[in-house]
Amino acid sequence: MISFILPIRNEKQFIAETLDSIFTQSGNEYEIIVSDGMSTDGTREIIKSFQEKNDNIQLIDNHEQIVSTGFNRALSVANGDVIIRVDGHSEIDPSFLQKCLLSLKETGADCVGGPTTHIAKGIIGKSIVVAQSSIFGVGDVSFRKKVDSGQSVDTLAFGAYKREVFEKLGGYDEELVRNQDDEFNFRLIQSGGKIWLDPSIKSSYTPRSSFIGLIKQYFQYGFYKIRVMQKRRGFASWRHLVPGLFVSSLLLSFFFYFQYENSISLKLILIPYIGFSLGFTLSSFFNSFTDIASTLILPITYFILHFSYGLGFILGFLYFWNKWNDREVIDTHFDRETFKKNTENF
Repeated sequence: MISFILPIRNEKQFIAETLDSIFTQSGNEYEIIVSDGMSTDGTREIIKSFQEKNDNIQLIDNHEQIVSTGFNRALSVANGDVIIRVDGHSEIDPSFLQKCLLSLKETGADCVGGPTTHIAKGIIGKSIVVAQSSIFGVGDVSFRKKVDSGQSVDTLAFGAYKREVFEKLGGYDEELVRNQDDEFNFRLIQSGGKIWLDPSIKSSYTPRSSFIGLIKQYFQYGFYKIRVMQKRRGFASWRHLVPGLFVSSLLLSFFFYFQYENSISLKLILIPYIGFSLGFTLSSFFNSFTDIASTLILPITYFILHFSYGLGFILGFLYFWNKWNDREVIDTHFDRETFKKNTENF
């Protein structure tokens, strides 16, 4: 038995394709639990139309409207031996489930997943896709790039977890509006677990297609990354620190420039940064066949990613400065008793 969990809100444009991609899976009995954050755009009506044709879709309300509570509510009633989270603006390959089950069996990992292809819409969307797949844009994130062989990783998207992982570790931390999956995966690794990236497990994802949405998203990533570091007493990768260091250095350099008319430090930061940005922009144009319009705004996209994340990281550090000793995982909406009963019944 497999449980697909979809924590979503206002996914009218994508939810039908997401559900259709799940229904292409074969070979195992599965259930789909959609935890909806009280959508107002017609998403719920689309889900209900699927329910009329399929009795293995369950729709539950997520009044808090954040991923962590939505996931935990769905997890509480999940019956599956394997739990798979899928986002509402994504699609999984027809062989996704079977490849996940095979990889879990062969590797003995606690969680498996694969690389995710980002699908762009519009000029800005295409630019964002390139930036999010670039080492310069987001660091060496394995599941966002082409991989040729399986490998252990610190995190991935749309993971398939063994049920006992949640019995042992609990649910998502509901204090985290963002990064809840990264924190959980870090928790899993710290407990001795293993996350395996298999290149044969394929999925696609449609990211933000506006700069405003991108700014908000990456600011929150940086902001809540502080709480992940505080709760886990560490960080999974050095790439998480780089944007904060970049923005801190940039702001300090501007201070020296305006206060003392000293531009040396500003030049030492901006000249190499602009050089790398332009270099990776040209490389993306020739290697990824990005159109000219998306290429021209790519340096802006890079800067938005880095500055938004870095600024969020700095403000998160200030906002949560007194919480370094607070490591409590808050998963109030994960009903352990119900989850345990489901395990025993299964």
